Amino acid sequence: MRQSAHDDLQHPRRNLGNRYRTQAQKFVRLAKADPERKQSNMEWAEQNARQALLHDFTDERNWRCLADIKVGVRDNAGLGIVLEDVFTVLGRDTEQFEKLKDLDYLEFGVELLEAAFARDPLTPDAWWEALVHRGGGDEQSDAVLLEIAEFAERCRDLDFRDQRANIVYGRRIELLRSQGFEDLFIELSRHLLAHRPINHELWMQLGRLHERREEIDSAWSCYDHVQTLMPHMTARDEFLNRLTERMDGDARTPWSGPKLEHRTAFLQQMELLNKRVRQESSEPESVEHVEEQSNQPDRDEQKLLTLIDSGNISEAFFLARRLVASGETWAQTYLDQCRSQM
Repeated sequence: MRQSAHDDLQHPRRNLGNRYRTQAQKFVRLAKADPERKQSNMEWAEQNARQALLHDFTDERNWRCLADIKVGVRDNAGLGIVLEDVFTVLGRDTEQFEKLKDLDYLEFGVELLEAAFARDPLTPDAWWEALVHRGGGDEQSDAVLLEIAEFAERCRDLDFRDQRANIVYGRRIELLRSQGFEDLFIELSRHLLAHRPINHELWMQLGRLHERREEIDSAWSCYDHVQTLMPHMTARDEFLNRLTERMDGDARTPWSGPKLEHRTAFLQQMELLNKRVRQESSEPESVEHVEEQSNQPDRDEQKLLTLIDSGNISEAFFLARRLVASGETWAQTYLDQCRSQM
């Protein structure tokens, strides 16, 4: 329940974001009108601006509001942190941000923020319009297809462990799906889910698409993830009921789930996708030596422990799921541990 409440908080609440941003702007006006209480009013303004971002990080006005306040209080380091947070939400390569560490943010920070939003608007419709505009204005043109291909290539290398980035890019690829790019949606959604497997909403969308395309095994795998993450959501059971209702009496054998080979191959693929996330820490060199001297269950358990200790919870989650699916009941404890930490 605690995890669910945290996830709900991270989902945008535009009305609350607007309310706190309005309050922040009011305190900024009070600070300008009353120099004697300027510091106090600007502190209240910053606090409300932060609340606006907490409730709706998809509204660019909330980012601009906080950035302007940082400029107003001459907080160069604070503005730098705001920009770094923006690039995290946009899924940018944070290593590139290191090159800007010595920048005078008070002079160039707001300009840099606007350049980022001009290239990558936070709302999916504005993002699509910007992409089409760069492609010449024709949604069917080769230039737009090239822009989409470049976007997809960038997605394959970005870090989406931040839930906000996962939401922003999830909405973008959902828009691509509605434009007819279903295969690309399936590929990119798996990248997002490999980085943040707790995103049950994206699992559900992916499952529905597979079901509509009559890709039964893949649909079941997605719904199974939803029900594993959210036991109160019976997506997998409802899917099996729909399949049963479509059976023609005894003419067909009731379908009870994908073969073990498909389930483990699917989970192994998600593990491999997760390895593309840039990890800040690496596994100790001694792990390989330990694995060589132990049997397979011990190697798997050692790998799980190493992944969890190093913070690679998503990869550990898929490994534990694959082991449980293969009949290794001892891995259930690690699966539950990963779920609680995601």
